[in-house]
Amino acid sequence: MVTELNRIRLVVLDMAGTTVADGGLVEQAFAVAAGELGVEPGSADHAEKLDYVRATMGESKISVFRHLFGEEALAQRANSAFEKAYGELVDGGRIEPIAGAREAIGALAETGRTVVLTTGFARVTQDAILDALGWRDLVPLTLCPADAGGRGRPYPDMVLEAFLRTKAAEGVQQIAVVGDTSYDMLSGVRAGAGVVAGVLTGAHDDQALRAAGAGHVLGSVAELPALLDGPALLDGPALRDGGGR
Repeated sequence: MVTELNRIRLVVLDMAGTTVADGGLVEQAFAVAAGELGVEPGSADHAEKLDYVRATMGESKISVFRHLFGEEALAQRANSAFEKAYGELVDGGRIEPIAGAREAIGALAETGRTVVLTTGFARVTQDAILDALGWRDLVPLTLCPADAGGRGRPYPDMVLEAFLRTKAAEGVQQIAVVGDTSYDMLSGVRAGAGVVAGVLTGAHDDQALRAAGAGHVLGSVAELPALLDGPALLDGPALRDGGGR
């Protein structure tokens, strides 16, 4: 039966790959950033760095560049080049909502849930995406790593910041965290979220999402309202139970 403890009240959604389709712009922007730091396209070094970028999709981008380039000055330079290139691609109309994402967010809000959008990008890039989609007023709160201490995913900081700022949930078990990457899943698990769900519209596959803690894997975020109001959650505790697809 439905109880206060198993009713999801706060939904923390990732953006790129989960609610926003960017058509591989992260890799394109990385190529620009790497080129500015002298990484030759087609080289073994470029391929190795690109593999790391793919594996760490969802992580704070500055953290990725710190790992790749070591020195803080180089990491900051790469991050600035990346954010600039990505922003220009966004401004060029290269993004669009995942099919059914806006409708899903609306449906969640209609059932009294609070929805927060999060990202691994810097605030300037997040705002560019929101502006390009006309999503500035879609949700009451959007968060980037700098809004929650700067660490970003896979740390639980943005999820917990959403919990603290919105006051929408009585406990972390009333939070659902949804994303397309392993790092999204880890952040939800580490935050103690009642529901941690992966979607197959972005970077990582079913196996990777489940290995990182996904209790549910959906075809897309469009399926989320049905999951949260379905018998698997309403008839019992909202836990990471291995349900879904």
